[in-house]
Amino acid sequence: MRLDKFLAHTGYGTRKSVKELIKGKKVTVNESVIREGKTHVQPEKDVISVSGERVHYQEFFYFMLHKPQGVISATEDKVHKTVIDLLNHQDQLSNPFPVGRLDKDTEGLLLITNDGVLAHELLSPRKEVDKCYEAIIEGIVGEKEIKAFEQSVMLDDGFVCRPAKLSVLSTSPADQTSKIQVIIHEGKFHQVKRMFEAVEKKVQYLKRLSMGPLVLDESLKTGHYRPLTANEIAELKAFTK
Repeated sequence: MRLDKFLAHTGYGTRKSVKELIKGKKVTVNESVIREGKTHVQPEKDVISVSGERVHYQEFFYFMLHKPQGVISATEDKVHKTVIDLLNHQDQLSNPFPVGRLDKDTEGLLLITNDGVLAHELLSPRKEVDKCYEAIIEGIVGEKEIKAFEQSVMLDDGFVCRPAKLSVLSTSPADQTSKIQVIIHEGKFHQVKRMFEAVEKKVQYLKRLSMGPLVLDESLKTGHYRPLTANEIAELKAFTK
């Protein structure tokens, strides 16, 4: 990796400002002053310092985001705010991306990382990763819908979902709504909403609570995020092996 690119990615400013640091003889590699930004470095092995302070290299970053409604699960968009826009500048430098997607009007757990291998494994259909959602449904959900989900719901395009576990948390006869949890194993476009449409119900509100072993930290306010803990990262990696 080029030295100037490495320093820019680790938060030392733009390529232009990094170039000024190098010209000012403030950057050393293995205790030798470096004068060329194009110098190739190996961050895992080389000791790289700026003004005498060692630059610590981290290859992969993992963030848990409590995605709010109205934000799209993409890295960039010319019209809408994206989940990457919610990260501070420093955390955007590693080119992270959302693992999978949540619809624009859906909130809840979203993993953001630059670890492509882990993301691929989590999204692989062969892994059959459980995804748990909480929802408010128009209408009273009961045994009929629970059995339909258990027996595999067919979506409007003919896709047959794997059996899903539907649980009714509460019902409100007064306003004809139900609060439910559902665990699915795929990640089709608008899948939960389309599954309920298949049983003649409509989703009013949808929130993802978990994905595989990763569970939303309910202390995270909507729109906020945090790095995964070492245990959470270890659990994800063990799960995807």
